Amino acid sequence: MKVLVVNAGSSSLKYQLFDTATESVLAKGICERIGIDGRIEHRKGEDGEKIKVEIPMPDHAVATDIVVKYLTDAETGVISDMSEIEAVGHRVVHGGPYFFESVLLTDEVLATLERCRDFAPLHTGAHIMGIKGCLSVMPNTPQVLVFDTSFHQTMPEEAYTYGISTEMAEKYQIRRYGAHGTSHRYVSREMAKLLDKPVEETKIITCHIGNGSSISAVKGGKCVDTSMGLTPLEGVMMGTRCGSIDPAIVTFLMEREGWTPAEADAYMNKKCGFLGVSEISSDSRDIEAAILEGNPLARRAAFTLAYQIKKYIGSYTAAMDGVDAIVWTAGMGENNTELRERACTGLEFFGVKIDSELNAKIHHQSETVEISTADSKVKVYVLPTNEELMIASDTEAIVSKL
Repeated sequence: MKVLVVNAGSSSLKYQLFDTATESVLAKGICERIGIDGRIEHRKGEDGEKIKVEIPMPDHAVATDIVVKYLTDAETGVISDMSEIEAVGHRVVHGGPYFFESVLLTDEVLATLERCRDFAPLHTGAHIMGIKGCLSVMPNTPQVLVFDTSFHQTMPEEAYTYGISTEMAEKYQIRRYGAHGTSHRYVSREMAKLLDKPVEETKIITCHIGNGSSISAVKGGKCVDTSMGLTPLEGVMMGTRCGSIDPAIVTFLMEREGWTPAEADAYMNKKCGFLGVSEISSDSRDIEAAILEGNPLARRAAFTLAYQIKKYIGSYTAAMDGVDAIVWTAGMGENNTELRERACTGLEFFGVKIDSELNAKIHHQSETVEISTADSKVKVYVLPTNEELMIASDTEAIVSKL
């Protein structure tokens, strides 16, 4: 089945066209600066030559139409006409208390998705624009929503419950939902294949570390805990997000700075994390470069993140009564050798030993690589994530039953 996978942002639309029979990428690209001026980057296949074109894109509907034209064009395309796209799969960050698995898009589903805006305000509105854009261009093509929160629905109540009153928790559906679930599902599934034991007996910690980061405990193939919470703000420190902090800090700063709730939310989401602590950048590459130059704030930011990750690994090992493997994935997880070294050093008590020389060589790795030593009781892997393949697979599974 040929499935178009879409990941829409407020001014962007990433896409990949999959042939699910071979799990191959036929074409991929991104539309950027939607609503501003517009630009598309398109390529055939996974590693084809990149085509960059400035082109007006007033909204997501126009961007989707442009994507279809590039996919069907005689020179840039890989299909003869739009009818070859048999389904569209959309990445959606948060399903709130309403969606616990991937679903076929209907008018009712779209109306319910509108109720998820409060749970991921930076993402949900953008997803809806992308969905409506695809509907306007491909109204008769089945579309499926795949939620980042779905994988975490297996958490026990003691893992997803916050210490607030039950009255308020139930009134506003406040609980831990998690994020990056599609990535955690993919890498934990691939890691389980590498372990010489039944999936039901596996205990895996997945570290999805990028500009946004989350860590999950996956026992027997199911998520039993994860670091992100009600929203994608909780957990370890991120590029511009503060991660978990004393909640009293929020009211403390609001009172002294005179902030509104929206201003406090913007501060925690956009001015903290690597950017706020280092006062340099939200990009780990800039942080690492500054460390080499002797910048103390850059060092503080990098070592704080590593320490936080180490604590999650320790706590999840306790929660699962052991660990078989630790998986590093996403932008920083796959490419930041220093971060992996810092976070894994000192975990020998848990049976974790990494090969420092091998780890130092892993940059921009496109294949799965083990970085633990031969005598390490816990396997440690760098495993590139593939959320888009998961979305395409879920979409095919749902649409093939229609």
